[in-house]
Amino acid sequence: MDKTPRAADRAAPFQAPVAQSSAPPAIPPGEPGHFSPPAQGAARTVLVLALAALGLWVLHPFLPALVWAVILAIALGPLYARAERRRPPKGHNIVLPALFTVAVALVFLAPLVVLGVQAAREAHDVMELVRSMEHSGIPVPEVLGKLPFGGSQASAWWAQNLSHPDAGSELLHRLDNSTAIGLSRTLGAQIVRRAVLFGFSLVALFFLFRDGHAVTRQVLTASSRLFGPRGERVARQMVASVHGTVDGLVLVGLGEGVLLGIVYYFAGVPHPVLLGAATAVAAMIPFGAPLVFGIAALILVANGAVVPALVVVVAGFVVTFIADHFVRPALIGGTTRLPFLWVLLGILGGVESFGLLGLFLGPAVMAALILLWREFTQGEEARA
Repeated sequence: MDKTPRAADRAAPFQAPVAQSSAPPAIPPGEPGHFSPPAQGAARTVLVLALAALGLWVLHPFLPALVWAVILAIALGPLYARAERRRPPKGHNIVLPALFTVAVALVFLAPLVVLGVQAAREAHDVMELVRSMEHSGIPVPEVLGKLPFGGSQASAWWAQNLSHPDAGSELLHRLDNSTAIGLSRTLGAQIVRRAVLFGFSLVALFFLFRDGHAVTRQVLTASSRLFGPRGERVARQMVASVHGTVDGLVLVGLGEGVLLGIVYYFAGVPHPVLLGAATAVAAMIPFGAPLVFGIAALILVANGAVVPALVVVVAGFVVTFIADHFVRPALIGGTTRLPFLWVLLGILGGVESFGLLGLFLGPAVMAALILLWREFTQGEEARA
């Protein structure tokens, strides 16, 4: 037998092997390993849902920050678009988004700095009051002696139980050992967490400003492909709801805070700027402002100023009545085409479910539901 290797065998060690396809052979329809198109579609749906759930689980600590960034981007969208038309973006488009992001940060941080400075100024007086309470007890408030019923009994009980040094020392000792330490730890952890989320919101807001047009196109395209023309209408309605809610809650709340802050100043309420800011924040929630101007009135009553307290209460109810019954329904309902009852239910239910985010998420969800209901019951008439 001839042992001489053939030419092909001699060349084999020095030649690259012939490329062979690594793809598995196609399985004809009907064979055991073949999946029908409906089964493949179901598998893809399961895979997409599983990946979406995994992504939400990974991002869930930062979801509130992302939602806040989206809300701020939507609320400031018209103003940013106007600035963008005046100064069209060039190059990497960094300057204008950075300026808007820094402005948003200052809007939120400046009041906190002012409050911190005010608290530092008042710290000395607070420490003096604490030392006085520790040595001489808690003095009887003047308002107890002016009560129409039970004033003398309440003053006598206060003097017997709280106005001697032992009561003040014991009360402060309890506050120092049990409440103050735990409260400071919890407050410190919450401040750090809120600061981190706020910083993440600013980063996300910067990228939303910079890439806002692309993100908007992608969202509208996805809504149209997933849900058809109705999906795009729902998305636009929710955006309009956020605009209306910002105008009706934030701007009107700030207006209430300014007006009532002026009333606090002329009525002689201590720290009118601080109470005016608290009124503005509380006024963003329906029926929240009366709590703050009620506290201001009680402070005046405790100081013996009954007439100014009545002025504060009357002015507060007048301002909030006009804002809640005329201004807000026109701003929110006119933009979202929602009856004010549904706006109110969306706000209150949203705050109960999502906290402050619910101020904007609640009306947006209600606006989408009402739009779908109108299209379902009225058909083409609701789209006109």
